[in-house]
Amino acid sequence: MKIGLMNDPSASVYDEIISFGKAQYDFVDLTIEGPNALNPDPEKVLALLDQYGLSVVGHTDPCLPYAYPIQSVREACFEELERCARIFSTVGATIMNIHPCYCRPPGMKQDLVQLNIEALKPLVEMAASYGLTLVFENFKAPFDSVSTYAQLLQEVPGLKVHLDVGHTNFGKDDVVTFCKELGSHIKHVHFSDNRSTDDHHMPLGVGSVDWKKAVAALKSIGYNGTITLEVFCDDTSVSFQYLEISRRLVLNLWNK
Repeated sequence: MKIGLMNDPSASVYDEIISFGKAQYDFVDLTIEGPNALNPDPEKVLALLDQYGLSVVGHTDPCLPYAYPIQSVREACFEELERCARIFSTVGATIMNIHPCYCRPPGMKQDLVQLNIEALKPLVEMAASYGLTLVFENFKAPFDSVSTYAQLLQEVPGLKVHLDVGHTNFGKDDVVTFCKELGSHIKHVHFSDNRSTDDHHMPLGVGSVDWKKAVAALKSIGYNGTITLEVFCDDTSVSFQYLEISRRLVLNLWNK
């Protein structure tokens, strides 16, 4: 099991990697998004990853309307996601995440899952051409249930699951259900805490997520992959203290 952090897109990508390396995390969850992480230099990123012995996971902009039912919009998003895939592949990633797309005309609410399925099929193939596995992150309805994911996995060959445990705390199905039903498909995990009402990204142990249950569920399926501590704090003077508390909690539970 590896524990890593996501770079803050409002900060320098390179400074973030250096700080993660000095704090002895295992990998960088490299997000490519604005305002300051839109165009990372792959060679510079790779050099820093090598310097600090960090691996990398690819994280894409959560706001791209890649499944919107206008072809030109989808094509533009495809081009952007392919640009991201090239960067991720160059810096050594094998996993590329994508978020559910909720953008659709009001009259097409019932078509949302199918719109995502249609858009994901070529994206999975594109990612694979760069040596990347595309992982789909759970979030709000209808992408908060195992039944929706079963449909996605059946209709989109090669797609895998990015399990965000914080999101399961305010979604339909909990972490135990996701692990029990989709365990073999889970290839990347996010940890953050919340009060079960929204995605607060708090330090672990502060909110209402049952971390003993969450870690036990992952261990029960033999998960031994990457776990990102997606804990955010505006005060950089204490952010790594919150992260260290969260890391210790995970390690203590994992090693029991």
